[in-house]
Amino acid sequence: MADTQHVKGLAELQKFLDQFTPKVEANIMRGALRAGMGVVKPAAQSGIHNVSGELSRGLKIGTRRRGTTVTANLRATGPHASVAHLVEFGTRPHNISAKFSGWLSFLNIFRKSVQHPGSRPKPFMRPALDSQSVQATIAVGEYVKKRITKEGLDASHITVEGDQ
Repeated sequence: MADTQHVKGLAELQKFLDQFTPKVEANIMRGALRAGMGVVKPAAQSGIHNVSGELSRGLKIGTRRRGTTVTANLRATGPHASVAHLVEFGTRPHNISAKFSGWLSFLNIFRKSVQHPGSRPKPFMRPALDSQSVQATIAVGEYVKKRITKEGLDASHITVEGDQ
């Protein structure tokens, strides 16, 4: 279980956010969550064992608003998106069979089926989030503070800092 860490200044920022309409508040939070995931993304990319680099280049940040709830995610896209979960969680040993009574070939060796030995997990997403959680939360707070000031309210006296 991870240690609990605190970030100060977020409650004051929430009081400022409550003064805005829900649509403006959601737009501010969308940008803030994107800024927070922007801190996590490089850590996730550096945690990937790169052969071609396609998996790390394919990591994209997305946001979604459903009613009053705004969420952000970091997801794998591109040509290697289909193997991201296999890298993160590993695979069990399994049998690979040819489809439609055909053949499998590799280096001019033909088989009807082969036994795959499986692979060990090489997590990159979860360790990135765990290691960058405080910095991401601080980035969210700083973005909110900047946007509140841009919207015309004075939030310069609020400091966002975390336990390190």
